[in-house]
Amino acid sequence: MRLVGAIALSCAALAANAQTITMASTTSTEQSGLFGRLLPAFKQATGIDVKVVAVGTGQAIDMARRGDADVLFVHDTAAEEKFVADGFAEKRFPVMYNDFVLVGPRNDPVGAKGNDIAAALGKIAAAGAPFVSRGDKSGTDAAERRLWTQTGLGAAGQPVSNDKKGAGYKECGCGMGPALNMAASSGGYVLADRGTWLSFKNRAGLAVLVQGDKRLFNQYGVMAVSTAKFPQLNGAGARKFVDWVISPAGQSAIAGYEIGGEPLFFPNANR
Repeated sequence: MRLVGAIALSCAALAANAQTITMASTTSTEQSGLFGRLLPAFKQATGIDVKVVAVGTGQAIDMARRGDADVLFVHDTAAEEKFVADGFAEKRFPVMYNDFVLVGPRNDPVGAKGNDIAAALGKIAAAGAPFVSRGDKSGTDAAERRLWTQTGLGAAGQPVSNDKKGAGYKECGCGMGPALNMAASSGGYVLADRGTWLSFKNRAGLAVLVQGDKRLFNQYGVMAVSTAKFPQLNGAGARKFVDWVISPAGQSAIAGYEIGGEPLFFPNANR
């Protein structure tokens, strides 16, 4: 009987260690390589595997609204707060930040370089220079659309129509990596999150041209999707991930992720 009991306990332990949660997240967290550092550390601490579905932030939020993800880890604060207000999560937690940068040809033919992103976009539009937009309802796409409204190309505070963004403006409907590849091949400009840019290998003649504008701040949030709405979800596993990633251990793992000695993200939970 003791043997049977020991086997049962062993099986229960294995089942607990084999837990899996599904995370809907943005392409920037995946393509930057952050999860390659973060998730093994989480598994070592908890025994829980994380299956990541990396899409644009808008698609990730839609996925969570359908109950197809246990955890949401994205970067569009307004959309995240609406997600919570609509009852799809109990609380949103800030977890880390970095910034957006305007990347373009090193020789910068339109003179966009500086620390004023609205002025830079205006120059690109006026020159009809190639500009690659994500156009995929991602957090980066949402930030880009907000920045275009500040260029003076449209009515105050209103979305700027694509025809006013210059003859070279193109939407790719793609992730950050492919958008950067398109900019590299066309000698175009593109708004990128710094994390993906630092991990991007195919830079060709591209360089960071605009940075340091406070409007380029890029905050990430994490939330466990509501089990009151979706009882089938792994709520316990999701809460363990949220608790861990905002804990000193998770925040340290984020802070320790660097490329070429440069950090890609800066932890800021509970601040």
